[in-house]
Amino acid sequence: MQIAIDGPAGSGKTSVARALAKRFGCLLVNTGAMYRAVALGLFQGLNFSEISIEVRPDERILLNGQDVTEQLYTPQMDELASQVAARPEVREFLIAQQRALARDRDVVMEGRDIGSVVLPNADVKLYLDASVEERARRRCRERPHQPYADVLAQMRARDARDGVGFGRLQITPETIVIRTEGRTLEDVIAEAVRAVESALQKRGASGKLSE
Repeated sequence: MQIAIDGPAGSGKTSVARALAKRFGCLLVNTGAMYRAVALGLFQGLNFSEISIEVRPDERILLNGQDVTEQLYTPQMDELASQVAARPEVREFLIAQQRALARDRDVVMEGRDIGSVVLPNADVKLYLDASVEERARRRCRERPHQPYADVLAQMRARDARDGVGFGRLQITPETIVIRTEGRTLEDVIAEAVRAVESALQKRGASGKLSE
């Protein structure tokens, strides 16, 4: 089974993806963390050809065999990862890895273009969304040392980059849109679970889901 979750930064994708992966016994693939790891490698002075990324079942991210998970979530990596994701060679490299991860196991994969580009035949496609102001407030709660005005400006700039070109944020016709603003995480997760359970019921009626 393939569950694709897309949406802008701060929309709640990772929290929902983690809950779904646990509920349905899937591997969680945070594609944003993979882009962050590439950005970190380039920042450290590695050539792109020298970079190897591994996604562990416990959500840890390895860069050339070293666990770098704790280094990936900083304001600097927020910005660098968004810039790196616009590079065609990086996208090609990571999309191939992401598809390979989903080939032989059940996955919940979250990112920007999972349902439209990476896993276009995913069994369930979710798109989580909230206003940029709400998403900036959430990011500030995670990182209280950052001024709200700075986070909001960064979010708006990132949204502008993520909304154009190959791999841009898109809502496909079969995607289920879930608004997360003004709702509890539990409520959003419950709606996402219902969407997946509906897909499982269809599998029971018509055979099996995506290979």
